[in-house]
Amino acid sequence: MEKELQRIDETIELIQHEPAVLLYFYNDHCVPCLSLRPKVIDLVRAKYQNIKLRFINSEKHPEFSSEFGVYENPVLILFFDGKESYRGSKYISVAELENKIKRPYDIIFNDDV
Repeated sequence: MEKELQRIDETIELIQHEPAVLLYFYNDHCVPCLSLRPKVIDLVRAKYQNIKLRFINSEKHPEFSSEFGVYENPVLILFFDGKESYRGSKYISVAELENKIKRPYDIIFNDDV
């Protein structure tokens, strides 16, 4: 689940072929990035296992920042069915993230909604 992405083409293919993808842009010198990461991992593991959570180190792969319009860290970009549905940056609330995930996730993955 905690896979680091290395190539843009791999990332675009993932977004196009998976129903739910969450990209986590970070760098190793960003305190909010490091403190938020385990909370996001826990949220996805506990409630949203069908989301493909992938990490992108913006320092090591600046080409991703240009491709996805990411100019600060952390940035989370959530895709459902290939379309961006949420973008959060800097001071991201886990409760806000969960709120943005819940409804579309339930529609896609739960039949009883």
